[in-house]
Amino acid sequence: MNKMLKTLVYGGQMSVAVLDTTDLVNEAIRIHKLSPTAAAALGRTLTACTYMSGCLKSENDKLSITVAGDGIGGKITVCGNGALDIRGSIDNPSADLPPRADGKLDVGGLVGKNGRITVVRSMGLKEPWSGSSQLVSGEIAEDFAAYYAFSEQQPTAIALGVKIGKDGKCLGAGGVVVQAMPGAEDKNLEEAENKVKALGNISTVIESEGAENVMKKIFGAESYDEYFPRYKCLCSREYVKEILKSLGKEELLEIIEKEGKIKVDCQFCDNVYEFGLQDVEELFG
Repeated sequence: MNKMLKTLVYGGQMSVAVLDTTDLVNEAIRIHKLSPTAAAALGRTLTACTYMSGCLKSENDKLSITVAGDGIGGKITVCGNGALDIRGSIDNPSADLPPRADGKLDVGGLVGKNGRITVVRSMGLKEPWSGSSQLVSGEIAEDFAAYYAFSEQQPTAIALGVKIGKDGKCLGAGGVVVQAMPGAEDKNLEEAENKVKALGNISTVIESEGAENVMKKIFGAESYDEYFPRYKCLCSREYVKEILKSLGKEELLEIIEKEGKIKVDCQFCDNVYEFGLQDVEELFG
């Protein structure tokens, strides 16, 4: 079961979140038929998105993240909301690379080191909030840490990981995120960062220990808030209709004349919506 545990440690000076997103990543693998390296890249980004979505104030608040590097995987797009409905896609889901010299999946090579990470939050205001920073490694965790440092001025230690089995399924996925609260002492921040680094391969730790044991053993927290994210696409036929309506009747009729019908594929769940001439006529009354 997907879960996110959150609490305050070091006398309230640091917030810590431990995530298990194994089932969420497996759903992404099932929908998009991801290669092992693409699964690791998208899975790490989905985990980061889950954490950031959990920081939204309202269930109706929305979040979108793009990781656009120059690697063969293409752009990664993930979305979430305050209710922790998470979804995502990668441009080239079958793209793959040989493992690195240390045996780990070459996520940095797939994503690429040159590019940007962009975060957009829609929180019921007139204009959405947007922040962006350059990629530093393409390994995702380091890129999000840099994003928090440069775009939000928030000292953050992040570990993200996805472990893929020989059958292509995810054996363990998740992460740990530690952020300094206002007025936090440098020594506590340094100690927390060292604890995150000492975790090593976080996906293996999540697989063997579980999120609860990481929270208790590593950070000494006996009580914490528990949340349950899920992979859920929010598309629907009615939602797609509204998008089509914005294109105008003339353009829709032109597509039908050329193609015979209008076909819309959802990038997050692979649902296919088809519309014919009668649908367009009904759409415009």
